[in-house]
Parts: sequence; C-alpha cells; structure tokens
Amino acid sequence: MRQTALSENSRKALMINIGEAAGREVADLIAQMAAEIEELRRSKVSVTRIVPGTVEQATFVEEPV
Repeated sequence: MRQTALSENSRKALMINIGEAAGREVADLIAQMAAEIEELRRSKVSVTRIVPGTVEQATFVEEPV
C-alpha cells in the first residue's frame, strides 16, 4: 500500500516555514487528498459504450486569467 501521509520531516518543514497551525492544516489537507485519490483509484470502473453512434466532441472554452 502507498504511503498517504507526509513524513515527519515534511510536516516539520511546513510548520517551520509557514507556521505551526498553517503547516498542520496543509499537511492534513494533503493527507486527506491522498486518501481521496487512493479511494478513487480503487473504485474506478471502465465504461464501454454499447450504443453505436456519433462520437461526442468535447468543447473546451478557455477563460482569460
């Protein structure tokens, strides 16, 4: 199984550089996101189209930043 938490050194570096409360918050958020990604990977399913027809074209609209 993959490690889903930051190492103690990484957590400590975050806390030193951005502050204890903010570092802890960022580290916890990263851990939650890693767990969510792992759950999505485990529950991913393949979708096969069963109805022949036209291929849907995706339209991308870029918005200025």
